[in-house]
Amino acid sequence: MFGIKLPQKQNLKRYNALFMVLTKYGFEDIMANSQARKFIPKKYLLKHPDTEKRLSGSTFQRIRMVLEELGPSYVKMGQIMSNRDDMLPPDLVKELEKLQDHAPTLQNFEVEKVLSQELNINCPQYFLSIDPKPLAAASLAQVHKAQLLNGDWVALKIQRPNIAEVIASDISIMKEVAEALEKYSAQVKAFQPAKLVESFEKSVNEELSFHREMDNMEHFARNFMDNNDIYVPKLYRELSNDHIICMEWIDGIKVSELEKLKAKNIDSSAVAKVGVDLYLEQVLEHGFFHADPHPGNLFVLPEVQKICFIDFGMMGTIMPKDKEALIDLLLCFLKKDVRKLIPVLKKIAIRSEIPDEKKLEYDLYELVEGISNTSIRNIKLGITLKQFKNVLYENKITIPHYLYILIRALVIIEGVGLKLDPEFNITDNLEPYMAKITRKRFGLKRLFKKNLNRFQDYNALLDKLPDDINEIVDKIKDGKLVIVHEHKGLDEFRKTLKTAFNRLVYAVIIAALSIGSALLVMADMPPKVSGIPVLGAIGFGLSAIIGLVILISIYRSKKD
Repeated sequence: MFGIKLPQKQNLKRYNALFMVLTKYGFEDIMANSQARKFIPKKYLLKHPDTEKRLSGSTFQRIRMVLEELGPSYVKMGQIMSNRDDMLPPDLVKELEKLQDHAPTLQNFEVEKVLSQELNINCPQYFLSIDPKPLAAASLAQVHKAQLLNGDWVALKIQRPNIAEVIASDISIMKEVAEALEKYSAQVKAFQPAKLVESFEKSVNEELSFHREMDNMEHFARNFMDNNDIYVPKLYRELSNDHIICMEWIDGIKVSELEKLKAKNIDSSAVAKVGVDLYLEQVLEHGFFHADPHPGNLFVLPEVQKICFIDFGMMGTIMPKDKEALIDLLLCFLKKDVRKLIPVLKKIAIRSEIPDEKKLEYDLYELVEGISNTSIRNIKLGITLKQFKNVLYENKITIPHYLYILIRALVIIEGVGLKLDPEFNITDNLEPYMAKITRKRFGLKRLFKKNLNRFQDYNALLDKLPDDINEIVDKIKDGKLVIVHEHKGLDEFRKTLKTAFNRLVYAVIIAALSIGSALLVMADMPPKVSGIPVLGAIGFGLSAIIGLVILISIYRSKKD
């Protein structure tokens, strides 16, 4: 009624909590400009009239504090949105990044009870020990260390109780509030809250599916089966389900712990090179890459001299055709070829509404020229990719979601490399891959395979051609062949033709009236007025009126 969408009964408590926290941190101004104000508890507003004045933090700091206080769903949303610097202002992204390590541990969490219920097992028959104290806590799950009966140490990643239901309820509220805020607040609309919620929903649903994460883990392991530089943790499927993952415990050193690496006599610059090589292999060769390669997800294993990736909840996938286009894009950038860059960009984009192609060409030329004037040793990929995203945004080019994930991941991996080695430059790792890919493209094996595929396509076409021709001939014989032909501007032509015919009809009527009236006058046919036949006079009068109407119509049409 009256266009107001009331919250569902089960969401009322979450609405109440949401608006109390928003009001507490001084967002009464936003709430007042939306229909959401109807749900703010009046008692709270009366008790806290000067909330905003008492808060000294910036708007973006308060947004981060609101998300922290609202709980796991909102913390997770903040974490995911911290990756969307294509949609959010840099200062807000900086604040949201602080949420990456923030997650409260569950109080009075009975690990053994949860395992028994979820896996339908008797824990002592499988585990020697389970640490009740979590070693790490995230917004969706927390990790406990345990030891199996065979002596293996494992990590148990356990979803927070009822987290899927809580997130579903919170997303429902987020959508309603986002729609209301977009409608009533121009300030908030600029952040595209509805799109942010949509992006969050997709990402969080992927992370909530532990079966998917386990599949990702096994897929990743298969891709690196023959690589001696990488280690993938063992997965215990029999002790896992959609809410629990049991995997090998990784006793390694985080790549960010430089002092520990130094104490083990590990060359950090070599770690940087190998780690980035492994990542580029994921992207450019496998088309299946870790979407969140931050230092907490990358370990060095001193005993086996390998690098280990963990947490496979967020992965990026590149289709073979997209991988070809992505490689073309990178090659164009490295060769600084603007002429070829634009068609490749159009090919890779999911939507392009370029208002001015010349401007796009100029913007890309300026970007590439900036790279050209910089020594390849001094090119910072993170800065270049950020400038590239700005060019896309300004020229209304929408690239696939995987590419945004990849851009962010490459920026992160470059940052990891720079931390390990201040002299690190990712282009040193990229160039050998590009050279290798170029050789492969012009190699006899690839050319043969490509031509073989084309030959198979042509052969399939020739096989189907007689049947297709017979089908067309049969349709012609049966009179069922329909040809649809569209004329652009035909409506306008019809309108003009109709006007011309109408005028021609009027002209014929005028001519007929004039001739008939003249005959009546010449026949001196009664009745008469002042010696003039009345019918003849009426005929001439009607001819004059119709003629005047046509003249006025012609004059107006010329004026238009």
